[in-house]
Amino acid sequence: MPTWRNRLALVKAESVYGTSSAPATTDALLFTELEVEQLALELAERETIQAFMGHRASLVTQRSVAVNPTVEFAASGTAGTAPRWGALMKACGCNETIVPASPGPGSVTYAPVSSAFSSYTLDFYADNGSTQIVAGIRGNAEITMESGSIPTLAFSQMGLFAAPTALALPTPTYSAQGAPVVVNSANTTSVSVHGVSACLSSFSFSLGVEMVFRQLAGCSQQVIITDRKPTGSITIELPAFATQNFLNLCSTQATGAISWVHSGGAGNIITFTASTCAFDAPSISEMDQVTMITLPFRALPSGSGNNEFSLALT
Repeated sequence: MPTWRNRLALVKAESVYGTSSAPATTDALLFTELEVEQLALELAERETIQAFMGHRASLVTQRSVAVNPTVEFAASGTAGTAPRWGALMKACGCNETIVPASPGPGSVTYAPVSSAFSSYTLDFYADNGSTQIVAGIRGNAEITMESGSIPTLAFSQMGLFAAPTALALPTPTYSAQGAPVVVNSANTTSVSVHGVSACLSSFSFSLGVEMVFRQLAGCSQQVIITDRKPTGSITIELPAFATQNFLNLCSTQATGAISWVHSGGAGNIITFTASTCAFDAPSISEMDQVTMITLPFRALPSGSGNNEFSLALT
């Protein structure tokens, strides 16, 4: 009997879009959720006239695969080594800059780009003796952090359809995914909002990647990234107005930086920075009888662009 928990995903960045990168068992991704819609269909119904009521036959206009994995938000565990989810992050319109641990301190940084987008192949194994190779995957990512919980990185992506084949579940090797640490005062430090040190309750951030499946006659099918509009939300203790008047910042659309550091020790430190953020309408609430403020924000580009945010892993 097939077991739902016995699923496996192997992931590897592609050098040629839509051509399988042939992930190995050492490319296994350790996920907390994995939703794969193995066949997403778009149909065109034939509008034939017939002497009776009922459905007309339909033709398939488009086949694709929706891929929605969620991973624990942690670095690789080794400074200068990319995490296993790095291929997925690059497929969200980001570049990956690696500084080796020797001779330097070692880091991996993800930041947005506006061209030359990466993609990856996912080999999806179900516990029924089948596998499906999904190439050309691109899409969006979202960070979620809640005080007292393990932070997550959720992907909403799409790839090219290929029919599953019979293949036994292999034995995976998991690596380059450090152990996560919960969001709390010991692990999540240096939270700053518009230059003010803040006490954070929750944080979310979507890269805001917009994509479309394109299949024009005479061209190869592909998932293309068409735009990026990063947005997020941060909930913090409301500081005294003499310290920072967030209502005025929202009203005037003044921009400023949001940053935090989440550390599980050397090799597992994540630093988030969004240098130019504008707030939408805030909301006031309470938590443990303490007044909180939730600030929805938009991460804007500045100067020559491609700098709305960065994730530095050290």
